[in-house]
Amino acid sequence: MSFLQKKLGLYLDLIRWSRPAGWLLLLWPTLGALWVAAGGFPGWHLLSVFVLGTILMRSAGCCINDVADREFDKHVKRTAQRPVTSGAVSVKEALGVGAVLALLSFALVLTTNRLTVALSFAALAVTLIYPYAKRWVSMPQAVLGLAFGMGIPMAFAAVQGAVPPLAWLLFLGNLCWVLAYDTEYAMVDRDDDLKIGMKTSAITLGRWDVSAVLLFYLMYIGFWALALIPYALGAIYLVAIGVALAQVAWHYTLIRQRTREGCFKAFRLNHWLGFTVFAGVVLGFAST
Repeated sequence: MSFLQKKLGLYLDLIRWSRPAGWLLLLWPTLGALWVAAGGFPGWHLLSVFVLGTILMRSAGCCINDVADREFDKHVKRTAQRPVTSGAVSVKEALGVGAVLALLSFALVLTTNRLTVALSFAALAVTLIYPYAKRWVSMPQAVLGLAFGMGIPMAFAAVQGAVPPLAWLLFLGNLCWVLAYDTEYAMVDRDDDLKIGMKTSAITLGRWDVSAVLLFYLMYIGFWALALIPYALGAIYLVAIGVALAQVAWHYTLIRQRTREGCFKAFRLNHWLGFTVFAGVVLGFAST
């Protein structure tokens, strides 16, 4: 293997290229908001901007997160071999890759409008803050929720040139979803995080973790269902909501024993829940 091939492989590992579930968690609510804002298909330009921008910014976020957490990750079994933590990629390299990806994403945003550009700076700020929130905030998953939801007001801004109350209602619902799935993720590493002094929602919630996860899921689905009632998306959207609720019940069976394997599986499968809600939105608008 050549030097360039080896470096490319390390950079792809750095941005979690082989694990697309991460950017899918960002993509489905963003595209759902884009469809709602446009009242249907938003056009190829905005669709391309938000799909590519989501992938690029999530990848940049991975670079920033791994640099910030490199000392903590050494003590967590699941993360000890990440490229920055293991020393295979230097801090300077990781930050350079992250900066390039963020600039490419920003170039896409520049093809929209001023409000969307302004919101992109807020999104970047929260992305930079999140890795350090785990040192000081008892529920850093809420900060992640802010970062992962910024695509929603940006989508409305790009389509309508404004961010109506509906966008913030969907944003709030998405925040609840992030709290649900990232608490499942935190449950995987709870023992390691306790040893190294990391703050997570799984630790803060304690024995109420499973109940809280279920409540967060129900709030997410409830907010999105109620917010879209005025659009009369029809039976197909209600079916999608029902399928999403069935997935929540399945997640309960995976996490109720709090095993690492069950909690991690539940986390990894969350993108299907997000896709279900998104598909309901798309098909609902197509049928009206």
